[in-house]
Amino acid sequence: MLFFFGYGTKQKQMGLGQVRACGRCHNTSQWIRLREFKQFTVFFIPVARWKRRNLEVCGICGAAVAV
Repeated sequence: MLFFFGYGTKQKQMGLGQVRACGRCHNTSQWIRLREFKQFTVFFIPVARWKRRNLEVCGICGAAVAV
């Protein structure tokens, strides 16, 4: 019997975030809003998702801030 399963962290873009100054690279830019979660899949179909959180990510250096 063949059984495919997977586990990992997935990120989904939710659109544009705020224009803000980054604390790491000190540039002011448009940030991107993401939803990040861990998921378990069976036969490439998501079965369970947990640890959901919303983030905004700097478009220049990739620093993330929880929203």
